Order: sequence, then C-alpha cells, then structure tokens
Amino acid sequence: MSAQVLSWRLESAEKNMELQSHKFCVAPMMDGTDRHCRYLYRLLTRRARLYTEMITAEAVIHGERDYLLGFDEVEHPVALQIGGSSPAKLAEAARIGADYGYDEINLNVGCPSDRVQSGAFGACLMKEPALVADCVAAMSDAVDIPVTVKCRIGIDDQDPEEALPALIDASAEAGCTIFIVHARKAWLEGLSPKENRTVPPLDYDLAARLKKNRPDLTIVLNGGIETLGDAARLMHDFDGVMLGRAAYGAPFLLADVDAQVFGEPRARVSREAVVEQMSEYVKRQFEGGVRPHSVTRHMLGLYHGAPGARLWRRFLSENAPSARGDILDMALEQMRSALAPA
Repeated sequence: MSAQVLSWRLESAEKNMELQSHKFCVAPMMDGTDRHCRYLYRLLTRRARLYTEMITAEAVIHGERDYLLGFDEVEHPVALQIGGSSPAKLAEAARIGADYGYDEINLNVGCPSDRVQSGAFGACLMKEPALVADCVAAMSDAVDIPVTVKCRIGIDDQDPEEALPALIDASAEAGCTIFIVHARKAWLEGLSPKENRTVPPLDYDLAARLKKNRPDLTIVLNGGIETLGDAARLMHDFDGVMLGRAAYGAPFLLADVDAQVFGEPRARVSREAVVEQMSEYVKRQFEGGVRPHSVTRHMLGLYHGAPGARLWRRFLSENAPSARGDILDMALEQMRSALAPA
C-alpha cells in the first residue's frame, strides 16, 4: 500500500463527520462504478461520496457476496445501491450491505432499463410511492446507517408536479431524509436507457422547489451536470450534486473536487501520479487473478482534454485486454516518450 493511500485512510478516520456529506457524489453507473473504478476515483478525490453499481436484492442475498460487495477501505465514504421491490428482501440485502461496512444503503427508484422493468423495480416504483415507503421503512428498521432514495421526477405520462412530491413525502414519512433526484422523467417505452439519460427534458426548477418547500430534507441534484462549474452554479439551490457519465468519461475532473467544492487546501494530484498509484493496484489485482483490462477500462478517459489523450486511449484499448500486470508502466512510458521535448 502506498504512503499516500495510507495517509488518506488515517485522515478519513479523523474526518468521519465530514465524510457523511452528500455535497458532491459520483453516481452509481451500471458497468461503471465497480470496485476498481471507485478505487481510481478515490485517488482523485477523498471527499466525494461514491456509489456502487446497482445490485439487486436477490443478488445480494443469493449471489457471491465477496465478489459483489467487497470493496477497499480507502473507498469510504461509499454507498451500496440496491434494486428491488420486496420490502423483506430489500431489508435483508440492506442488512448484509451494512455488515460489509457500507456507509449508506441507496434504493434505486430511477433506472429505466428493460431488466428493471421486467422485475417491476427501479423507475417502475415511481408509480408506487406507498410501496417505496414500505421498502424504505423495512430497510431503515434493518440497519443503523442512512437509507436513501435515488429517483426520477416521474415516468411516462405521470405529472412530475404530482409524482415527485408524492414519492418524496411517502418515503420521508417512512424515515428517509436524503433523496437524490435525477431531474428528468424516465420513459419506459420507446426510449433506451442511454436515451433516457439525455432525451427527456431536465426540470431543475421542480427539484429546486422541492428543496425549498422541504428544507428539512437533504436533496441532491442529478442529471445533466457536466462540469464542476455546472455543479457550483446549481449547488446554491440544493444540498449537493451528483455527476455520472461526465465523471466516467473524463475522470480527472474529480481531481479538483476537494479544492473547488470542499475548499480543502490540498495540492492537485497529477495524472502521472495517479497512473503510478493505479499501476501498483493493477499489479496486486493481477496477482489475485484479475485481468488488467478490468481495471484499465475505467481509465481510458484519464487524459481527456490533455496532450496525448488519443495515444493513451489507443494504447490501453489495444494492449490491455491481453496484458500482464505492468500494462500501466508501459502506457506511462509511451506517454513520456511521446510528450518529451524534442
């Protein structure tokens, strides 16, 4: 373990109260925010709250738990997002997640994929606020850590002015005080999950009114936030913001979160330092049987917007799938050679 990572762990223990903040979060992303991705993000920011990919309650209960739920202690604060609609199963899954050491259990009430539709959970639950409340109550009774909800403003033909407050109020009565609102509808018919991230119009004003009318609740805004500048402008009306695909496509923007969002006087980490840290991580994972590509696929956008970005992406894309543990050392050497002064 590097001295830098160790120092972060020690400091995180001293900042326990501050680490409960939802001021800046990185969204749960399917096929994205696995343990390797979150480890990378934690090297870039020690203050952002991280979320797992959505894991169904059934998988948590019956699946290979260490594989699905295991994480590195450096990831704190980290939340487990669960999908499901059975209060009893969600309560059991929440209890398991809490026992694994997660800081928060988040209920998915926003995913519009075919998978969640067939299982009648995710965004489908926007139509059943009473059931969501039952789920929240069961989960809250099962654990001593926060149970939170991530939702849309409505689905299909619902009127968001009615659907969103109905869901929030029912869940609040059941004990939930923290809500992450993706400020656009989900269309369950006619749009793909990818299109659902961009096509339905955003309604930040509705989410802002929700916060204004319910000042006792923590409301975190999600959807359409591309930069830290966007986050800063929107943060005035909310308790926090959550970035998703923007952070995944250009993860180095997270290197400015601690200073710009939290006002922490910490020197900005360099891309090269991050690669060196991740190289150590990849080697350890490779020794344990993890393919380097499982890690490096999350790093393709690390040099986004910087000199050598195309070379970096191409080298990892072409070489990582069959590489050994030293792939990042090789990639970094390629970058140094290409960018060295003539």
